[in-house]
Amino acid sequence: MKWMKPAVVWALLTAAGMAGVKEVGFTTSPAFNIGVEKGVMRRDPSDILKENGRYYVWYTKGDKFAGYDATIWYATSLDGHTWTEQGEAIARGAEGSWDEQSVFTPNILKAEGKFWLFYTAVPKPFLREETKTAIGVMVSDSPDGPWVRCGSNPVLKASENPELFDSFRVDDSCLVVRDGKYWMYYKGRQWGKTSAQTKMGVAIADKPGGPYVKHKANPLIQGGHEVIVWPYGSGIVALIGHRGSKAVRETLQYAGDGISFKKLSSLEGIPWAGGTYRPEAFTDSNQGRMIEWGLQIARKEGELPFLERFDYRWAECAPEE
Repeated sequence: MKWMKPAVVWALLTAAGMAGVKEVGFTTSPAFNIGVEKGVMRRDPSDILKENGRYYVWYTKGDKFAGYDATIWYATSLDGHTWTEQGEAIARGAEGSWDEQSVFTPNILKAEGKFWLFYTAVPKPFLREETKTAIGVMVSDSPDGPWVRCGSNPVLKASENPELFDSFRVDDSCLVVRDGKYWMYYKGRQWGKTSAQTKMGVAIADKPGGPYVKHKANPLIQGGHEVIVWPYGSGIVALIGHRGSKAVRETLQYAGDGISFKKLSSLEGIPWAGGTYRPEAFTDSNQGRMIEWGLQIARKEGELPFLERFDYRWAECAPEE
């Protein structure tokens, strides 16, 4: 099978209506300076933004395995391999606020000449199997901050109806500009369900700071514990990891309308809670290409989670039935 550059794969997609793609290479390598460090947890990297010749990534940082007692930090890089940690971007909220206990799982949007940093949070008192999550946003004139809390926080809450797929958890926002609107793909978990039963939905806004309205077709995908989506041609590709129904897990899913996802191909190499470099994500250009690289969570025995780089190569193929 011949390996092809992402630009060529995209050209085939647009010519064929929905050409398939197949993974032919998945490799990992160190993310220097934000890798393994004794007593330090780094996880949940955002998608990667390139601004003024530097790559930016935001992530959860703390001293425990999970993100429920942490804050959001960021790092920059000239080459995507060696990183410089710049410091804390978002601190915990004030006493009594909806984000007092922890802020984690960030993601970035560039729109209207500003930078919008989305994040998940929980209040105090916090009980892991009882306290609902919510998603908020801060805004800045620079990717280096300072970040100002938007008055509409939180911009997405868990549903009040316990029968809905997102009545306990909303988390892991991933933003795309599409048709002049702001599409926030997110994962949801129903009250009383396990993390293995997480599903993916979308909420759409006319303005980057919201209000975000959940789509009536939710949940869009019966899986997706980590939300990794990007524009592909004029549609959207979603990368689904190891959790979800048998029909969708470990696959690429494609939706020409951003809503009606169908299987594009199977996957072998799958990043763990990855954030990707998606240069077309905020352009609304209808010329999205396959991702080439990003950062993911990595593990090492005896150490807390840390970050590492991953790279993909793709080839064209017939879409799978």
